[in-house]
Amino acid sequence: MSTYRGFSTYNRFKKFRLTDFELAKQDLFNIFNIRKGEKLMNPGFGTMIWDVLFDPFTSETKQQIVDDIKRIAQYDPRLALAEVTVTQYEYGIQLALELTYIPTNQTEQMFISFNQGTNSATRSN
Repeated sequence: MSTYRGFSTYNRFKKFRLTDFELAKQDLFNIFNIRKGEKLMNPGFGTMIWDVLFDPFTSETKQQIVDDIKRIAQYDPRLALAEVTVTQYEYGIQLALELTYIPTNQTEQMFISFNQGTNSATRSN
């Protein structure tokens, strides 16, 4: 079995090294920080959530977000998306993703909040 290694300075103070499932989750989170159309030479990469963050939260908007999340989850062969929950909260949109790390069959939930006020995304487990 391969061990994936990488580095991240996001929310880190001394230990910047990430491996396996933590690295895969960070890689997925990085995609959610890229607005669709922002990446040079790859306009389909990234998420459309930033474009609908201030729109009314209708069932159609919610379905567009779910479809976008499923598309993004397919980028990484290390991860399988088991469940997606999209909710609106006072300051934006929150995603609850149930992810399975395929090499070890480990499953965890990952929460991502898109905040309208700060125009930023935060991640929690």
